[in-house]
Amino acid sequence: MNTRMRRAAVAVAATTMAVSLAACGSAKESGDKATTDSGKKGDDLKIGLLLPENVTARYEKFDKPIIEKKVGELTGGKAEVVYANAKQDATLQSQQVDTMITNKVDALIIDAVDAKAIENSVKKAKDAGIPVVAFDRLAEGPIDAYTSFDNEEVGRVQGTALLEALGDAAKPTIVMMNGSITDPNAALFKKGAKSVLDGKVTYGKEYDTKEWKPENANANMEGAITALGKDKIAGVYSANDGMAGGIIQALKSAGISKLPPVTGQDAELAGVQRIVTGEQFMSVYKPYPQEGVVAAEMAVALAKGEKLDTIATSKVDNAGTKGIATVLVPVVSLTKDNIKDTVIKDGIYTLDEICTAKYKAACTAAGLK
Repeated sequence: MNTRMRRAAVAVAATTMAVSLAACGSAKESGDKATTDSGKKGDDLKIGLLLPENVTARYEKFDKPIIEKKVGELTGGKAEVVYANAKQDATLQSQQVDTMITNKVDALIIDAVDAKAIENSVKKAKDAGIPVVAFDRLAEGPIDAYTSFDNEEVGRVQGTALLEALGDAAKPTIVMMNGSITDPNAALFKKGAKSVLDGKVTYGKEYDTKEWKPENANANMEGAITALGKDKIAGVYSANDGMAGGIIQALKSAGISKLPPVTGQDAELAGVQRIVTGEQFMSVYKPYPQEGVVAAEMAVALAKGEKLDTIATSKVDNAGTKGIATVLVPVVSLTKDNIKDTVIKDGIYTLDEICTAKYKAACTAAGLK
């Protein structure tokens, strides 16, 4: 992990609740694992980490190194994080779970490609005695813990920002570009946004974007422009930054010089730079260090046979499991006005990374240089 991310992870870790690492009794050998007299495992652990794709920057730039670092801190460097990325392939992710089970990991952290399709794999892990932490997306099946951001609040933050950008216009026409239907978070973002937007805007066109891909959002937006007319679109709800990039490209290609406000999420570098130039109105900054730290704490505690009472602050249900120990991390609306106080202050990006030569003038105008 680079120096910037170490600073971010350490800073947030200091504000989160630590998991007790105390182990009672003397160590014994059980297979090739050290355990205590109470049957709890020591620090010699294998934690499986399964992330859904590598197109969105956050997973390998932020989540993976943060989780690896925290697992190391919690176990004195004795634990191993076994990593696999599904590259947006639910079948491949199921195979990766099978491999983790065969390798006898002590706990699994899974960010599901398809929250429903992963259910059988979660059951297999449970049957093998491997606890599962659902990370970022609430997977189906008998999961033991869940951490994510407050996803309805993400949608509310996006919707509120879009209304602010639209001003006082009476029921302006917007295009709504939701995420993938295989991601339960997408439905929560949509629900939160609509709780703010319903009755105040007209939904000219609405799409569920396959696999969250920017090129699919671009094609959808081209269709919306054709159907509605390029002068009739007052704003665009985009569920994340990647799609916002595809949407903005479609708007520019259609010859729309005064771009309507476009929302986003994830505070990707390209998204932040578009906010600086004014091409994108906002994003949602999600403090990845805090979410990753919590996931690592949960996985290590469960691997050791410890309870999550000192970590989890609430509970949620999925379709088949009630009372899942849960931590929801708050989010921040990111606009041109608070870039310094969010992604720069937290060490996610430096000024130099944001304000490259291409964006120097825009950064100066925004007060960033």
